[in-house]
Amino acid sequence: MFTLLISIVCLVVGYLVYGKIVEKVFGPDPAAKTPAYTKQDGLDYVPMPTWKVFMIQFLNIAGTGPIFGAIMGALFGPSCYLWIVLGCIFGGAVHDYFTGMLSIRNGGANVPAIVGQELGGGTRKVMLVFSVVMLILVGTVFVYSPALILGEMTGSKTTMIWVLAILLYYILATMVPIDKIIGKIYPIFAIALLFMAVSLFVCLLIKWPGSIPEVWDGLQNRAPSNGSLFPALFITIACGAVSGFHSTQSPLMARCLTNEKLGRPVFYGAMITEGLVALIWATVASYFFYGGGNIEMGAVGVTAAPKVVTIVSKHWLGVVGSLLAILGVVAAPITSGDTALRSVRLIIADAVKLDQAPIKNRLYVSIPIFVVTGLLLWYNIADENGFNVIWRYFGWANQTLAVFVLWTVTAFLSRRRKGLSYVMTLWPACFMTSVTVTFILTAKIGFNLPASWIPWLGTVTFAISLVLFYVARLKRLRATSSL
Repeated sequence: MFTLLISIVCLVVGYLVYGKIVEKVFGPDPAAKTPAYTKQDGLDYVPMPTWKVFMIQFLNIAGTGPIFGAIMGALFGPSCYLWIVLGCIFGGAVHDYFTGMLSIRNGGANVPAIVGQELGGGTRKVMLVFSVVMLILVGTVFVYSPALILGEMTGSKTTMIWVLAILLYYILATMVPIDKIIGKIYPIFAIALLFMAVSLFVCLLIKWPGSIPEVWDGLQNRAPSNGSLFPALFITIACGAVSGFHSTQSPLMARCLTNEKLGRPVFYGAMITEGLVALIWATVASYFFYGGGNIEMGAVGVTAAPKVVTIVSKHWLGVVGSLLAILGVVAAPITSGDTALRSVRLIIADAVKLDQAPIKNRLYVSIPIFVVTGLLLWYNIADENGFNVIWRYFGWANQTLAVFVLWTVTAFLSRRRKGLSYVMTLWPACFMTSVTVTFILTAKIGFNLPASWIPWLGTVTFAISLVLFYVARLKRLRATSSL
């Protein structure tokens, strides 16, 4: 419990201090007109109140990420606290802030365009394909997982009906103006998700379970069967620490923000808020797994994240908890899935320069997206292991996307800002490169190299990334000085 309280203080101080430094480095212009006004179209570019933009941004980037990821990460032990705090302050929040602000400065540009501007046209094409594939995977898993839960609640034969119902809702939410459904409903879901986290925090304070492992009890891996701490922990906990998915969502709200000065509370602040939610759920899960909570709740042997959410919520929060549990494991992924597919529509439309004002143009882009999503859903349903396979690839792809974005921001700071400001994203970029490369080389879904190679692979990848950056930087500085 003391680790939780210290971690919360660290996140708040991180927002107040480091968030201010990050904002100063970027240099927002409060007098500049944002794309919400310069490109206002009543569809995707719509000025909205700051509190709504914050709530939608929080819900879009959160979904079940800071819940499920934190629960699965807590199995590794107290080391999860360090990753959430350090990853959120120095990695995830910086990643989200710069993505949102660069989008604003580039007229509401999507992440492939931002990456291409800093890393070149070739990288832009790679990012275009990569981000579209990853977002369709997000849409797929966030259709199937809530449909499966709803099917279990209403009878297994109804799962397919729920899949179709959620998919139809996705089509509607992807097509209509952002302020009609997302702008009206999502702030309510975000408030409910925060209320659920605060309620559980109050329960933890009242119970004050002293049996929860603290950081000073040791950072050893308490669940080696789930993989080694490095890199498995850093893939497992994405939302709440660092998540590439966020870079696809920030441009949605960059098109609705009314002033550049609001970037820190909306982009950096939403990520810090997500980190707070992740900390609470990590503590709840630590009590459940290692503090006797599973015995208290009659759930010995339960490890699946959705079941942990349902059991804890019902046991601690009663009827209200049951409703909030449904929100946490059903509504939250749905709200992330539809914005993921909306992002795909916008990314493709921007790439082919297709005006999205006419509804027929939206249909041209959206129909192929939903056909592919439907095929992946069929694979999920036809193969009982299909969901697990897609989820693992999504986890790696998600963090790999974060790598691209962190290197993009590093290039931006190196070229367009003075001094050593680029260091604030250089080290996270090298670290996350090391994580993703090591994971895909040693994971069963990748090249399945021996686990004993992990320390060497991680160290060498980090070092090579660092050296290549400075070699490229030196070449650029020499080329600039010779002009």
